[in-house]
Amino acid sequence: MFRTPLTLFRTLAIAEAVSWTLLIAGLILRATADLSVAVSIGGGIHGFVFLAYGATAVLVALNQRWGIGPTALAVVSAVIPYATIPTEIWLQRSGRLRGSWRREESDDPRDRRPVDRLLRFFLRRPGVLGLLLAAVVAVVFVVLLVVGPPGGKG
Repeated sequence: MFRTPLTLFRTLAIAEAVSWTLLIAGLILRATADLSVAVSIGGGIHGFVFLAYGATAVLVALNQRWGIGPTALAVVSAVIPYATIPTEIWLQRSGRLRGSWRREESDDPRDRRPVDRLLRFFLRRPGVLGLLLAAVVAVVFVVLLVVGPPGGKG
């Protein structure tokens, strides 16, 4: 389904923007119609997609060998409503999303680093990688739910 880093990153960047819309709509419904459950639903969806986008940004950054700047920008863009879309456009236009998944070792000496070997191991097993990322996101999501919403009780 996600044959390239571009398709995965773009999908999650758009999903993150959509999840902002759900959260904002929930906030509006809570303020105008006294429907606090709308924030719980929109916020929950947004929180999960936010974490999934962050995990995707890190995975794509590792695959594409981005420096700390583009990686940090990609992750932090999720904090600002709708910023993942212009970030994806910039990453695409700058060539940072070009290419395929690095499943095979190349002549590049960086391919011998442990992080690159581990990345290739999981990229050769996309089902396992998907399950692992989903499990990590789910565990972090549950921990954050137990800790409570940002800013105290909503």
